[in-house]
Amino acid sequence: MNYPKFLPWIFLIAAYLIGSIPNGLIVSKLLHRKDIRKEGSGNIGATNALRAFGTVTGLFVLLLDVAKGYFPTLLAMSILGKDNSFVSIIALFVILGHMFPVYLKFKGGKGVATAAGVFLAIAPISLSMAILVFLIVVVLFHYVSLASICAAMAFHTHSLAILLKAEKADYATLLLISVAVLLIVVKHKSNLERLINGSESKLKFTKKGN
Repeated sequence: MNYPKFLPWIFLIAAYLIGSIPNGLIVSKLLHRKDIRKEGSGNIGATNALRAFGTVTGLFVLLLDVAKGYFPTLLAMSILGKDNSFVSIIALFVILGHMFPVYLKFKGGKGVATAAGVFLAIAPISLSMAILVFLIVVVLFHYVSLASICAAMAFHTHSLAILLKAEKADYATLLLISVAVLLIVVKHKSNLERLINGSESKLKFTKKGN
């Protein structure tokens, strides 16, 4: 497909700005008239929204964060071509936007939901397996952070195994997956420390936050 040479760069900037949209903060202010950054862990993501404002709000934020990863990536794949290496860079910038949002002085979320949206478009089979791992760990241990890390690692292993078996290695996607998973693990550093010392909060589903 023919397109202007500057279009991928427009996609890149737009992807970062869309990724930077702080859905958790917007929803907390619109629905609860509170700043999610002043509630619970202070994180703008779906898990903190669930703990602070209840299950419905948490799921709503989750869907919005997944959507902002999925649709920009899908649009880039549709217009630029799914085999275009620039798509992987655009997808990474969506995730970076969520983690380091320009609107919040680069203090954002941990990127799990937005990365899930990105990989729903790029690697849905590996994502399905990662979601299964996530649910199993949450049910067994009730730690979202542990489940997120385990799911990220499982996704990394499964997707790389598939990509490496392909006739032509997709190095751009390989790099995207590796960088995204590394960033997610690094973003969970404080959670890992709390898991080790036993102070990490367990997940509880509530109708309404305190």
